[in-house]
Amino acid sequence: MSAAPVAPSARIRALLERQPVLDGHNDLLWEARERVGYDFDRLDIGAGSTPTHTDLPRLRRGGVGAQFWSVFVPASLTGDDAVSATLEQVDAGHQMVARYAAELAFARTADEVEAAWASGRIASLLGAEGGHSINSSLATLRMLHVLGVRYLTLTHNSNVPWADSATDAPVIGGLSRFGVEVVREMNRIGMLVDLSHVSADTMRDALRASEVPVVFSHSSARAVCDNPRNAPDDVLASLRDNGGVCMVTFVPKFVNPEAAAWHAQAVADAESQGISQADAAAFSPFYREYRARNPEPPATLDDVVRHCEHVREVAGVDHVGVGGDYDGVEVLPQGMGDVTAYPALLEALAERGWSDDDLGKLTSGNILRVMREAESGARALQQQRGPSLATIDELDGAQASPAGA
Repeated sequence: MSAAPVAPSARIRALLERQPVLDGHNDLLWEARERVGYDFDRLDIGAGSTPTHTDLPRLRRGGVGAQFWSVFVPASLTGDDAVSATLEQVDAGHQMVARYAAELAFARTADEVEAAWASGRIASLLGAEGGHSINSSLATLRMLHVLGVRYLTLTHNSNVPWADSATDAPVIGGLSRFGVEVVREMNRIGMLVDLSHVSADTMRDALRASEVPVVFSHSSARAVCDNPRNAPDDVLASLRDNGGVCMVTFVPKFVNPEAAAWHAQAVADAESQGISQADAAAFSPFYREYRARNPEPPATLDDVVRHCEHVREVAGVDHVGVGGDYDGVEVLPQGMGDVTAYPALLEALAERGWSDDDLGKLTSGNILRVMREAESGARALQQQRGPSLATIDELDGAQASPAGA
């Protein structure tokens, strides 16, 4: 059982009224698909007390004023199946916002986020989690942007034909030529490049290729917790130079070294049985059974604090945010069991000397700045070049492999 959330001080309450949390990643939409087939009569997030980590009353208590809702689909879906499932997720996001229109407002820009706040509603943005969602098609990428998707995570747990994942065997060594073109086209249309889930070499390639700031929607610091999903220090330093933001996540195996070692042993045991971590259909049931037999070491709020402080130390206070990954994991750090936990994190950071200005940058100031720079960068790039007509076959030739490979 996680500890009860800390009641926020008057200082933190006032801060969150001025600068509410804009969280980088929440998997409620996929959880709604899995639990109830997107039936919000059966999963009424407006009424609260849902079995999920997230509902509207708890978002309010947590000081959340804006959320990137992930339109995730598993990498076991490939080709047009992945595209169709992503569109279903996008539709679910729009339907959820429409159903709870008194509480939620769809947002595509930083200005629309702040307009939602002014109207007393929670801004709802969409982010696609995995390059398999575009099936190696720049036209599909552009249409996701038209539908309101404002970031694309370049990979999920498996490689895509044009980018290596952090949790799959490297094939390309970072981004392919087509992968670089994906980044450039994202810059041109104003879709944030999200480097969570990608390999360190893909991170480095994308930072070199991107003409505007990039994000990590839900990653932490590898120097604090050695998990390949986290950003190494050289990448955090490059992120500072790029102007981007690392939105620290709360996932135990990404924030706690003992939990990371436990996870690495689970991966090794799975591989000894011929099960790859990248094969979600096979790995997920193995992982559940492994956890039942070998309880995961607990992470704590203090672990998350250490990552926030390390990202601040290496990249700078202008380059840190939060991306909890609520409803995307089964286990969370003690004291951070649902979306009411953000004030507790802010209290802990305030106790370590973070000023109100620092905390406001963490909650939403930094990511709003990145959004605005990506928006203005897109307007400038659209004056320089039109839509890319490049194809993966044209740029990668014989190196191109089937989607999801």
